[in-house]
Amino acid sequence: MFWTFVATVFCGLGAAGIALGIRTATAKKAPRWIIPVFAGAGMLGYLVYGEYTWFEHKQSLLPEEAVIVSTEQEKIFFRPWTFVFPYVTAFSAVDVNSVNWNPDNPDVARFTLYRFEQTVTDSVSHRVHIINCPKRQLVPLDSEGTPRVDNMKVLDSADPLFKTVCQS
Repeated sequence: MFWTFVATVFCGLGAAGIALGIRTATAKKAPRWIIPVFAGAGMLGYLVYGEYTWFEHKQSLLPEEAVIVSTEQEKIFFRPWTFVFPYVTAFSAVDVNSVNWNPDNPDVARFTLYRFEQTVTDSVSHRVHIINCPKRQLVPLDSEGTPRVDNMKVLDSADPLFKTVCQS
């Protein structure tokens, strides 16, 4: 967050410097208001660039064992460009090396699902799940390791999470 702020300020200063150069090159015939307009456009441009490259950057930081199983795109009313060009605001990943199969019931696997979300500050959360592969039932576990059957989901056979965990 701090470095994003610093980079945004420097982009604004750089764009304002370009506007100052334009005013100097035109012997101050260009209006003075282009300086704050360029500064604001530079800062806004950097923030939009950061939003649209966030997913690729986070994806490049993941280990090879991590498989992205879902992405979420959001259209935000105070960012009108997202209605035309939505961007990834959150994604979920599974570490395929951490999938543990139950020795008593080889149809049941335990794994951790990681969720990355782009908010004011990036957030990462994780939750342990079990999945019954033949029945495609996904059940989250609470902090004590007890299955939360009330939150059970039945996955589609084409679901990337089902394919990643059950075919690993």
